[in-house]
Amino acid sequence: MSDSTNKFTAKDWDEVRSAFAASIMVNTPLSSLAQNLDGPDWPVRGKEETPAAYIDLSYDELQAMLAMKGMSPSRADFLITLLKETLAFDNPFGEMVLQAEASAQKDNQLLKNLAKLGIPENFPIGLTALSSDTIEFCKLEKLATLGEFCIFAQGMSQNVIVGGDFRKLLNALSHIDESSLAESLPFRAGTKGLHLPEALVQASRATAPLKRSQQAVEWFKDEFEALKKDLKSGGSLERYLQVLGNVDAEKRATEMITPLLKSGGAAPGKKGGLFGSLGRIFGK
Repeated sequence: MSDSTNKFTAKDWDEVRSAFAASIMVNTPLSSLAQNLDGPDWPVRGKEETPAAYIDLSYDELQAMLAMKGMSPSRADFLITLLKETLAFDNPFGEMVLQAEASAQKDNQLLKNLAKLGIPENFPIGLTALSSDTIEFCKLEKLATLGEFCIFAQGMSQNVIVGGDFRKLLNALSHIDESSLAESLPFRAGTKGLHLPEALVQASRATAPLKRSQQAVEWFKDEFEALKKDLKSGGSLERYLQVLGNVDAEKRATEMITPLLKSGGAAPGKKGGLFGSLGRIFGK
């Protein structure tokens, strides 16, 4: 249990550990962080002694872990102070990064731009057309959705240089560049929201096209069900996909969705419903 003599509370710990989850310093040894701040050293050495080793713990779990390592409950105060000061040093906005999540989201221009475009914050990074390196980076930073991408990106230090598809998507969202957005997301320039036909085209270029198309159908399940209903009433797949405006894209989308229409959305040869949890997109 928490020590009543401690300066900081469980609330302080929850705020700082939530903020530090998006820091580029999350896997830096605590001893190095302490040295950077010219303060007392972290008492336990080892490459595993990083913020990442603690920030998933509740306050009580944190104190229990410290006790297991031979540290007193007061070390929780030291850790909280260390993380707070590192955030203030690392982030040009200082204490702004420690605001409550709701306040941070309210002031996040990238999230506002998502809303303007009708793009859902909870759209999975794993269903984007970002490069495998960028998706792997997002996995390491625990960025599973576009909303988390936006919060992380706006909280980065201005001194941090990012490139590749990460920078491309960041710039597209910052400047509402619809053409660039359509290269990274199943977005249709001139409209709002994300769409299944574009998701199928992007799935066709993935490492595992059928798996990705199943995941797309799971995410866009309402649109998929509406399509099946339309086809049963005499509609055509060609008409549905003509919004893509490109013969090659229409062909790719057709190849992706045809086996899923035949199997009701399940993997061909498997029984049951759709592919399953979107939590598996990152292989968790």
